[in-house]
Amino acid sequence: MKKGTQFFRANVGAVIVNSEGLVLALERADVPGAWQMPQGGLDQGEEPEEAVKREVQEETGILDKNLDFVADLLPLLVYELPLQYRSKKTGRGQVQYWYLFRFTGDESVIKPDQKEFKAWKWMPLVKLAAETVSFRKPVYAQLAHRVALKLAEDDG
Repeated sequence: MKKGTQFFRANVGAVIVNSEGLVLALERADVPGAWQMPQGGLDQGEEPEEAVKREVQEETGILDKNLDFVADLLPLLVYELPLQYRSKKTGRGQVQYWYLFRFTGDESVIKPDQKEFKAWKWMPLVKLAAETVSFRKPVYAQLAHRVALKLAEDDG
């Protein structure tokens, strides 16, 4: 076990759906073909609601004005990182607050940061859950279920 990797990092994630019910997926710059949703760690003293908006803007270029908040996706979700991905920054894994948003802007505002992510596309969340890296699959599967319920409530 690497020293300093026994904590779970506080993290936020955003499920951003378009008018067709597809989610925004981002391709990692460091792992071609690896797709995920925007997520990131909380800064010292930062509230999760602030962090998710910051992370979305940093990673996708999408401003808060182009998103409609739908729901938080509680309870918190947790995943453990494989040993080779653990570090002093990431710790043993992530404890995540997830939020659901509807995208209301023009797609021209979506601009991956080119550091962490190089491309984007809309895709069904169930498909993304099946194709993401193995350690995220259980979290994304739970999110797919929660998002389906929240969108049904919101549309109903």
